[in-house]
Amino acid sequence: MTNRILIALPLAAVLALPAIAQNTSSTQDQAQPSSTTSTDTATGKAPLAPPSREGFWGRVNPFARKKYVQRQTEPIRDRVNELDDLTAANGKAIKDTDSRAQAGIKLASDKANEADQHAIDAGNKATVAQQTAQQATTKIQTVETVVSNIDQYKASNQTEIRFRPGQTVLSKPAKDALDEMAGGVKGQRGYIIEVQGFSSGKGQVAIQNSQKMAESVVRYLVLNHEIPVYRIYLVGMGNAPTATDDTAKTKHVSGGRVEISLLKNDLEQLSDNSSAPMSTDQQQQPK
Repeated sequence: MTNRILIALPLAAVLALPAIAQNTSSTQDQAQPSSTTSTDTATGKAPLAPPSREGFWGRVNPFARKKYVQRQTEPIRDRVNELDDLTAANGKAIKDTDSRAQAGIKLASDKANEADQHAIDAGNKATVAQQTAQQATTKIQTVETVVSNIDQYKASNQTEIRFRPGQTVLSKPAKDALDEMAGGVKGQRGYIIEVQGFSSGKGQVAIQNSQKMAESVVRYLVLNHEIPVYRIYLVGMGNAPTATDDTAKTKHVSGGRVEISLLKNDLEQLSDNSSAPMSTDQQQQPK
């Protein structure tokens, strides 16, 4: 019995030494103040300081208990959890910032595209306005030219009809000649017809005969071709001398004849420009 007691006492002492060493090391770790007080860390807390002593068993304690291990790892676990929370919060903040940035970029891109479209529309309208202004300028210049030449008539067609002495009735060839000339002025504007009658003889007799021949021509044009009377100017010249085509000398008329001259100005050209259809750009121009 005494031997058993003697053997158990040293064994108990050996088993008690690890516990005493763990308690001593833990007490020293808790009592040891942290030498670092900086808060420049992710959690805002001071970093964990290593133990000043390694304990009775050094770095590896073969007899470490569960509670001892928990006390040693608990600060590390808390810091890891805090870092996980901070990482999650930072990730969420980054995603929110990225979403707002993408939304801002898309809004700016849409505004830029809209501004470009407005600029294109404005350019098209400016081009149409410039074309319209050019056409208006051209028409104004045409009108100015026509107005300046409103009383400038140019001979475009001339016909001469012969009469036998004492005759005032139109012959078949004379009517055909008048039909050909009058057919070219139907529906036109800016023209007048000048009718001059010439007759042989002297004094008032020649004037009256020439007047009657000219009137027969005017009557035919008004009744058969519906030419307005205000477009016809009639004059009986009697036996007035006229200049021949091949010489500058004048000669008196033998027999009777009527000269019909078709005179035109630029009013017809103005009418054609005014009635011209608008271009496609003018028709599509907004009002």
